[in-house]
Amino acid sequence: MVRIADILPGTIADELHLEIGSRIVRINGELVRDTVDFRFMEAEATLELEVQPAAGGQSIVYEIEKDEQDVLGVVPETDVVRQCANKCVFCFVDGNPDGARKTLHLKDDDFRLSFTYGSYVTLTNLGPKGFQRLIDQRLSPLYVSVHATEPELRERLLGVALGGNIIEHLERLTEAGIEVHTQVVLCPEWNDGEHLNRTIADLYALGPHVLSLSVVPVGLTRYNINAPVRLLTPAEAHDAIERVERARAKSMAERGIGWAYAGDEMFFIAGEAQPEDAYYDDWPLTENGVGAVRRLLNDFGNGIEDVPALDGKRIALVTGDRMAPVLRPLAKRLSAATGAQVDVVAVENTYFGSTVTTAGLLPGSAVLLALLKTGPYDGIMLPREALNDDDLFVDNVSLSEVVSRLEPARVVTGIELTSTISELS
Repeated sequence: MVRIADILPGTIADELHLEIGSRIVRINGELVRDTVDFRFMEAEATLELEVQPAAGGQSIVYEIEKDEQDVLGVVPETDVVRQCANKCVFCFVDGNPDGARKTLHLKDDDFRLSFTYGSYVTLTNLGPKGFQRLIDQRLSPLYVSVHATEPELRERLLGVALGGNIIEHLERLTEAGIEVHTQVVLCPEWNDGEHLNRTIADLYALGPHVLSLSVVPVGLTRYNINAPVRLLTPAEAHDAIERVERARAKSMAERGIGWAYAGDEMFFIAGEAQPEDAYYDDWPLTENGVGAVRRLLNDFGNGIEDVPALDGKRIALVTGDRMAPVLRPLAKRLSAATGAQVDVVAVENTYFGSTVTTAGLLPGSAVLLALLKTGPYDGIMLPREALNDDDLFVDNVSLSEVVSRLEPARVVTGIELTSTISELS
């Protein structure tokens, strides 16, 4: 059953006087298991909607006729997330400190989040009925963490005996028309080298319904740095990039797209320049750290002519250690264009440790300490990706706390630099 969390005004559900807290039990006689079921079933033109009132008692059946594209106007309550039962040797969640933001401790492996939000799943917790549901409801595209296609190696990487038949699972899905983005978290001396070659070849052989393969380096914190895996060396990252390049050349010749991509972090580790636009085809994976740096650079180039005058102001541009060298030349251009002094403040991650350098995992406590040490500033630009929807940093420090400690500086958050600095005018 799906509990109704809200009713949109002026919709069918509003006209039927459905109540918040009531539960949708069945649609056209079929049990509604979760929000994916509900969205799939409400697309029918003729509906027999069985609803259990919030106060309990006898269910009410509504007969509805509508255009197929019309929604009922029900906002379902968020589903309980299907937890991950794997014991991956590189699991980043195991590298979280106590007291980290609650959601960081959530180990999800839920195909519904994969379909809805692009979260990567391993498919190890789906039985025959689960796979058939993916096919019946055409939940596409999916995002699948493959890591390796050799059965025994994948089982070792995931720490479970259910992961070895990934190619069989992907064959079944792609033959049914389900499209899939795939991912490899590269662990040196585990799934790199010839193992990576085999994974690339096996996934490519499944055909064009495997939309992409992204290869990203393993990330470790000071809490799991002694895990069975280690970080990549520059030479190992370079080797992985070359193997991906060979796959790209083959795909470009045969299919007209690059198909395989090394993540932005791989180029940082290897000490190589980020690729140009053509590398990323239609930019399908920026949320997975594939092309995010190049997009930032492009957006900066497109917006630099429109930044406002900020003469005489001192502005801090906050980032992690990894992006600081990329942003320093851009900060000089911002200074020249605005008349302000724009300083890049590279924050060391004292929460996860020096191996974690991304701006998205900066702790609020370290951000605050760095700014108090280097300030005062008239304006401060914080990376939006460091905050969740509740404006909390990973260490549960709130944005409001940081803002109050930095007064009278004006604090803004954003992703694109020129639009963010424009908010300080």
